[in-house]
Amino acid sequence: MLKRVAIWAALVATLLIPVVAAAFSPYLAWREPIYILAGFAGIIGMCLLLLQPLLAGRWLPGLSPVDNRHWHRRCGLALVVSIVIHVIGLWITSPPDVVDALLFVSATPFSTWGVLAMWAGFAAAAMGVLRQRLSLRFRVWRLGHAGLACVTILGSVVHAMLIEGTMEVMTKTALCGLVLLASVRTLARLRVWEVHRR
Repeated sequence: MLKRVAIWAALVATLLIPVVAAAFSPYLAWREPIYILAGFAGIIGMCLLLLQPLLAGRWLPGLSPVDNRHWHRRCGLALVVSIVIHVIGLWITSPPDVVDALLFVSATPFSTWGVLAMWAGFAAAAMGVLRQRLSLRFRVWRLGHAGLACVTILGSVVHAMLIEGTMEVMTKTALCGLVLLASVRTLARLRVWEVHRR
C-alpha cells in the first residue's frame, strides 16, 4: 500500500512541477492570455505523453488492464485536444508563423518537429478510434499505433527541447527524459515489433 501511494505521489509531483515552474516563467510577462493558454496546453500535452506509455505498459499500481486501456484512450483524446488548443492559440496570436510551420517552410527547426509530432499524434489517435474498422490483426495494428506514437514522442521531445520559452529548463529536461525512458521501457515490455506468432 505504501509503495503504491509513493508511486502515485511521485507521478503527480512529476506532472505538477513542470507546470508550476512554467507558471513563474518571466516569459509570461506581457503575454496575451491566449498565448499563455496555448503554451500551457503544450506543457500539459507533454505531461500526457508521460502518462500514455505508463498506461500502455501497465506500470501504474492499482489499475486493472481494463482501467489502463480506458485511461490510455482518454489521455489520448485529451492529448489531441491539448494539441489543437496549442496550435489554435498560436495561430490566433501569430497566423503567419503557424502557416509557415504547417507548410514546413518555417525558419525555426522546432516548428517542423512540432508539426511532425502533431500529425503523427492525430494519426495514432485515429488508429485507436478506428481500430475495429481497420480490420488489421492486433499485432499489426499495435505496431502501426506504436510507430506513430514513437514519432509523436520523439517529435514532441525535440520540439520542446529546442524552444526557449515558458518551460523551465531543468524540469523540461527531466520531463522529456522520463517520457523517453517510459516509452522505451514500454516498447520493450510489450515487444510491439513481434508481428508474427511464434
